[in-house]
Amino acid sequence: MLGFNFQKLPKGMAYIVGNEAAERFSYYGMRSILVVFMTKYLVDSGGQSEFMSPEQAKEWYHNFASAVYFFPLIGALVSDIFWGKYKTILTLSAVYCLGHLSLAFMDFHFTASILEPKTWLALGLGLIAFGSGGIKPCVSAHLGDQVSSDDKSLLDKLFSYFYFAINFGSFFSTLATPWLLMHYGPALAFGIPGILMFIATLVFYFGRHEFVAMPPAGWSLYKEELFSKKGLKSLVGLGVLYVFIAVFWALYDQTGSAWVLQAENMNRTIDLGFLKFELLSSQIQAINPVLVMLFIPLFTFVVYPFCAKFFKVTAMKKIGAGFFFTAASFALIAVVEEMIQAGGQPSISWHFWAYVIITAGEVLISITALEFSYTQAPNSMKSFIMAIFLLSVSLGNVFTAKVNSYIQNADGSSMLEGAAYYWFFVYIVLGAGVLYIIAASFYKEETYLQDHKNAEEH
Repeated sequence: MLGFNFQKLPKGMAYIVGNEAAERFSYYGMRSILVVFMTKYLVDSGGQSEFMSPEQAKEWYHNFASAVYFFPLIGALVSDIFWGKYKTILTLSAVYCLGHLSLAFMDFHFTASILEPKTWLALGLGLIAFGSGGIKPCVSAHLGDQVSSDDKSLLDKLFSYFYFAINFGSFFSTLATPWLLMHYGPALAFGIPGILMFIATLVFYFGRHEFVAMPPAGWSLYKEELFSKKGLKSLVGLGVLYVFIAVFWALYDQTGSAWVLQAENMNRTIDLGFLKFELLSSQIQAINPVLVMLFIPLFTFVVYPFCAKFFKVTAMKKIGAGFFFTAASFALIAVVEEMIQAGGQPSISWHFWAYVIITAGEVLISITALEFSYTQAPNSMKSFIMAIFLLSVSLGNVFTAKVNSYIQNADGSSMLEGAAYYWFFVYIVLGAGVLYIIAASFYKEETYLQDHKNAEEH
């Protein structure tokens, strides 16, 4: 970013980043309204309410998020063995678009004779999970493939731009989609993200002649490298670290579920003196991508160089620190819940500070682990190792979904009422952080980058 020569960037990067910005608009826009839709808008074909309880909505939400981050495993295997990254991304993007179309159909009465709205919801979420999840490891690995072993210094910048694009798209969608839901209903609110996903697919297709496209390894080379000493070392070593990172995701993804539901009971009026307005409960999430876009250059050019004056800044140390920022953010949310339980209506500005803290944790853990996963994966296993990393997100969301399922009492009450729910997760992530630091001390790094001489043309 600052002081960086953009001419050094690979030719195909603009298409990858443009695709990612549009795709993330579609995904985060759809996801931002899911909990509100399920608790306030879901009706059957006869117009009768089928609203879900908060615990049910959180369970559906986190099961969906879990599926999104499970299917990268399938996409990675198809990519690394059969189709290659480019063809896998293009094909599964079409499935992704069909998922958005299914969600948009929930609000049309003529579709009720085919499927009930809740069935359209399940079908749409299933298709999006398969399409979105399937392309995830391929897109980030395809990005890394644009950098040759001779230009490895570009890699951290490239992943920073990539993550910037993710948050650029998600910022606008998180503001716009809740507004569309409130004023125009579910059909348009789910339909607009679908249009953006179609645009994302076109942008990626237009870049086909600019990409460095690595061919699939095929069964023999893939199995040979997977079961080689370096393959097993990467898989086992990284897999252990990912178990702990899963706990971070168990907390982080609740910004789209538990935090949204908490915001319903807060004072969401923003008074800037010259401007006064009220945020929707699901719109506060938009502060996260803004903070990420600010924090990426801040951490890259200020925080990390400053810390480097006192100690060696490594990927392992960055990730370890992220756990404690995450714990602090949930501790703040727990305090907010205690205020609500005491009969107060705290300002939504409390959520702003919680987002500042958890976004610092996200930059330390998510961006770092994304780049680290790519460099630690043997060349024919890039997508597969990315998928294992993303599986940590799935595992974290499974944990959160199971917690919300388990704590539901028969009378509709919860075994973890109010602030106790948030304090439970604070203790969990603190424990994970300590164990991660111990496990990370045994990991030995080894970097693998692609040689472009075998790249394919499209």
